[in-house]
Amino acid sequence: MPNMPISGNDLARFSGPQSFMRLPEVASAEGLDVGFIGIPMDIGTSWRSGTRMGPKQLREQSAMIRPYNIQTGAAPFDALQCADLGDVPINTFSLSDSIRIITDTYAAHLKHDFIPMTLGGDHTLTLPVLRAVAAKHGPLALVHIDAHADVNDEMFGERETHGTVFRRAYEEGIITANKVFQIGLRGTGYTADDFTEAAGWGFNQYLAPELWHKSLTPLAADIKAKIGDQPCYITYDIDSLDPAYAPGTGTPEIGGLTTPQAMELIRGLRGLNIVGCDLVEVSPPYDPSGNTALTGANLMFEMLSILPDVPYR
Repeated sequence: MPNMPISGNDLARFSGPQSFMRLPEVASAEGLDVGFIGIPMDIGTSWRSGTRMGPKQLREQSAMIRPYNIQTGAAPFDALQCADLGDVPINTFSLSDSIRIITDTYAAHLKHDFIPMTLGGDHTLTLPVLRAVAAKHGPLALVHIDAHADVNDEMFGERETHGTVFRRAYEEGIITANKVFQIGLRGTGYTADDFTEAAGWGFNQYLAPELWHKSLTPLAADIKAKIGDQPCYITYDIDSLDPAYAPGTGTPEIGGLTTPQAMELIRGLRGLNIVGCDLVEVSPPYDPSGNTALTGANLMFEMLSILPDVPYR
């Protein structure tokens, strides 16, 4: 039988294991359909730190989530064997070594046929995860929800940071340029070409002002039609949300998405061939209430609910 999260009616939510949704903690992905993995890292950030505490607080706040998505009918735990694989043992003194460790850890896990769902951690982690996932599945379609395009060539002379992820992924051929969808981009830039260069590569970009006051269900349907059945990775940066909804992040930008829009977008992607997901840039020190992590944990559950083979009741 698939694992079920511990019920809050059986054991108080403020007790029990500190795993995602209080699922079993395991050392191997063998036999899993989905594995939750934490990457407690903030050494790739360029402004406010603190995302090293993100996985811990995402797990803590996930204790509030029940196993059935009453709003959509999704019942992921009825069909998928899920567990928490713990944290990647990064080198907190070396970004480059941490990137290597992440790729090696995921490559070892991906010897088993499962979908990794990553709790971040700063956005740098997505590059080494993409490398491992693409090595298994081939070039990936990408749905990237973020305030920032993360296509800098370098930052402070470094070529692998949270702001260079998708330029490196494009250069390495691990994502398919015309099937990259960047949603929620906004803020200020250093030049007028901060976003347009990536558009020239073929990236599909949707600035936040274009999405204000709109349902994102039609956009999700269009993205799904364009991606088709190509293996797809979803990376969700919590700073895509307006700081009013998610202040606990390292690089906040006003004028972002709302939580209902985020839920519409994710729900509308159901049917994609999703082979991995992450939720990044939750920085607990900037939101003592825990609401940013609560939102992030719920968005992880929304992504879990649209994975292949999830039944709808």
